[in-house]
Amino acid sequence: MKALDDLWDLPGPFTLETRVLAEDIDGLEHTNNAVYVKWCEQVAWAHSVSLGLDLDAYRGLNRAMAITHSDYHYIQASREGDEIAVGTWIVAWDGKLTMQRRFQVIRRNDGVTLMRGGMRFACIELSTGRPRRMPPEFIAGYGPAVLDESH
Repeated sequence: MKALDDLWDLPGPFTLETRVLAEDIDGLEHTNNAVYVKWCEQVAWAHSVSLGLDLDAYRGLNRAMAITHSDYHYIQASREGDEIAVGTWIVAWDGKLTMQRRFQVIRRNDGVTLMRGGMRFACIELSTGRPRRMPPEFIAGYGPAVLDESH
């Protein structure tokens, strides 16, 4: 089997490792689709935190990146005990208001991609929920993490 680094759709993902738990399994005896959504949210948030933009920073700046659209393409099922790698990339942004992420979920034991997804975000003012320009701290934190457009 290929090394995990060779299995990602794009280079240099920020990753989260997890395992499918008994509570993740639905009546069809595979991982419930909502669990994949949770994993994408968790890896996106962990990536933001790693860039210095945690909940305290969001509150202090009265700004947040709020999801405006998401899509998920479920390719194969996973089952209890499967080791999972979830990767994310910031693939686009305008440096003012919007940002896009992509996600890929890989089952580690056989290297199969289980799900691909994407999210679009808009910068909002927390106190009003209205769209607002990204503060300089968002530009400094998220900007360097945007995937090079040549990929």
